[in-house]
Amino acid sequence: MSGVQGKFEELRKRVLFTLFMLGVYRVATQVPTPGVDATVLASFFTEAKGSLFGVFNTFSGGALQRFSVLALGIMPYITSSIIFSLLTVSFPTLAEMQKEAGGHKKMQQYTRYATVILCCIQGYLLAVGLENLKSQTSGLPIVLEPGMQFRLITLISLTAGTMFVMWLGEQITERGIGNGISLVIFAGIAAGIVPGFRDTFNLFKNGEISGFNLAIVLAVMVATFWVIIYMERAIRKIPVQYAKRVVNNRVFGGQSTHLPIKINISGVIPPIFASALLGFPATISQFVPETSAFKIYVQTIQDSLNPGRLLYDVVFVSLIIFFSYFYSSVQFKTEDISENLRKNGGFIPGIRPGEKTAEFLNYIVSRLTLVGAIYLAAICVLPSILLTFANVPFYFGGTSLLILVGVAIDTLGQAESFMISQRYDTAYKVRGKHTPGMKRF
Repeated sequence: MSGVQGKFEELRKRVLFTLFMLGVYRVATQVPTPGVDATVLASFFTEAKGSLFGVFNTFSGGALQRFSVLALGIMPYITSSIIFSLLTVSFPTLAEMQKEAGGHKKMQQYTRYATVILCCIQGYLLAVGLENLKSQTSGLPIVLEPGMQFRLITLISLTAGTMFVMWLGEQITERGIGNGISLVIFAGIAAGIVPGFRDTFNLFKNGEISGFNLAIVLAVMVATFWVIIYMERAIRKIPVQYAKRVVNNRVFGGQSTHLPIKINISGVIPPIFASALLGFPATISQFVPETSAFKIYVQTIQDSLNPGRLLYDVVFVSLIIFFSYFYSSVQFKTEDISENLRKNGGFIPGIRPGEKTAEFLNYIVSRLTLVGAIYLAAICVLPSILLTFANVPFYFGGTSLLILVGVAIDTLGQAESFMISQRYDTAYKVRGKHTPGMKRF
């Protein structure tokens, strides 16, 4: 019993350490970068809703809107991780290196180097862009003293902030309950839940939305959470049979198991990529001067791709479906799985091992990906549907809800796996102990 209590105590310490690190992250988001007028910057973000700045601001927990030292958040690290994931598919040399002993650590090191480079580029471009921006209402500049000094300070501050966030995520993964990077994003998005509820309640209090519409919002939120939980845990089980083998007069294999395939293989990556691409026109429009001849064309594209417009929803859904198929092919490599099954003597009943197995898995994965893509698209366009047909503002974006629920499910799974592994360790230790009075053979 003392062993079980010790494991619960260790899990409690890991949870407290995770909460402490997330608290440090939230405090660090309040540290401002020098040289920026916070009031003018806040008004600019109010005017620039739907831009790429808004997407990054959501994932950074509002740090970009305050232009704190964590303004870039963890997005550069995620971008570099995705880039290296795609490179391993395009270049067989990197794929072979990753399979070697210590190859995973090398890829992580390269990912960190790429993160620093991306931070320097994004930090410098962001500083240059802010120097050219002004509030549309007051006309005041965002940067108090533009120049190379401001650019260098911004570059160094934002790069150091991102590396600090990356370090926090790694500490949570090693000494906490795992999923450090995901929990950092979770904390940033969760920070906007209370303001979202407050804004919705203020609209109801001021009579801008009726009680019936408020009830619709609550009902849709509950239903959305249920659908996300169900779909994120849903899997397709492919039966797998292992052939019997005789080794030293002993029979091995002959077991029946299954290969689980998630319906949503690509996770939340497709909505993130799609939101970023759709935010580019609005972002570029902020940097084009009013006197430029291209301003009218950029403004027309921005107006057509504003959230809530039909064209925006159509393009958004199309991009989500495209990235779902693209990223599922990267995450779930049917050729490798088929080869591993063949090497271990496994096969799918009724399907020949090797190439036929890979074709069958491609057939299954393509149809599951279509279902997962439709599910992702439906969740992501839900706020636009509510605003268009019910005139109900939904402050919690579909991508944010997906991340919140997905990370929560994974974190609970990590805690459950930790306790199960500790129970197995305890059982093996108890079984291996010698009981007094009994002979050993």
